[in-house]
Amino acid sequence: MFLYDCILPFVGALVLIICVLVGVAFLTLLERKVLGYIQIRKGPNKVGFAGIPQPFCDAIKLFTKEQTYPVFSNYLPYYISPIVSLFLSLLVWMIMPYMIGLYWFNLGLLFFLCCTSLGVYTVMIAGWSSNSNYALLGGLRGVAQTISYEVSLALILLSFVFLVEGYCLVDFLKYQEYLWFGILLFPLALSWFASCLAETNRTPFDFAEGESELVSGFNVEYSSGGFALIFLAEYASILFMSMLFCVVFLGCDVFNFTFFVKLTFISFMFIWVRGTLPRFRYDKLMYLAWKSFLPLSLNYLFLFVGLKLFLMIILF
Repeated sequence: MFLYDCILPFVGALVLIICVLVGVAFLTLLERKVLGYIQIRKGPNKVGFAGIPQPFCDAIKLFTKEQTYPVFSNYLPYYISPIVSLFLSLLVWMIMPYMIGLYWFNLGLLFFLCCTSLGVYTVMIAGWSSNSNYALLGGLRGVAQTISYEVSLALILLSFVFLVEGYCLVDFLKYQEYLWFGILLFPLALSWFASCLAETNRTPFDFAEGESELVSGFNVEYSSGGFALIFLAEYASILFMSMLFCVVFLGCDVFNFTFFVKLTFISFMFIWVRGTLPRFRYDKLMYLAWKSFLPLSLNYLFLFVGLKLFLMIILF
């Protein structure tokens, strides 16, 4: 029995990681196809049937390329930060509400906030350790942006903590049985989606990787395996943020097929935004975080606290 309890979580985690990585592979293919059709051209269509094996060919190409060694880089942090970045992106999937006792736990939302906060350090160390001015500027931009939008993410989550009276993601299933929070709290859903875009460094908030002014940003010195790991971490975060959006705003029934349809649609929206909107100006990015999303999330937080107090006074 003890052996069974040890092996089951390990096998479950392995299956989850493999599924996430395969999902990431096909998300990159979806992105290239969608961007192709948005720009009135074909995406990848030469490798295999309709270009489906293209992500795996890209992975083989990236991991078999020669690894570069920047002479003045700080060697150990330079190579460890992409590995830690991918590890954190996969670790945060532990809070996925399976409801079969695999890994999810009562403080899932707190664990999510801790992991996203640690993700800031990987960007900062990757930018600093490569000893390049462009990479350092990209890292600093990414850190400032991520910290700013984490505030609104945390406050929105805190609003839901007061609403569902717990940090466990399974509670969202009980409360959204008849009405989704996305319909009830549409402004919060929009601000959460925009904050997720900023948190994952996606267009129109991709200042950490502003190609036109920073030559690819904090990852400019990375090649082959290091670049691939940063790339995987970013897309794993996109998939996770899409999953969390579905759990919090669009119902939380993980064992329903429609949940994965919703997850795919939210991932598609990340790509759709990239193909549609131009990059923000940096001062407008900060203005949006501190003067728009912060007051909105604070007002909703006060509303939920007031509602809870009002209900407690009436009931008791």
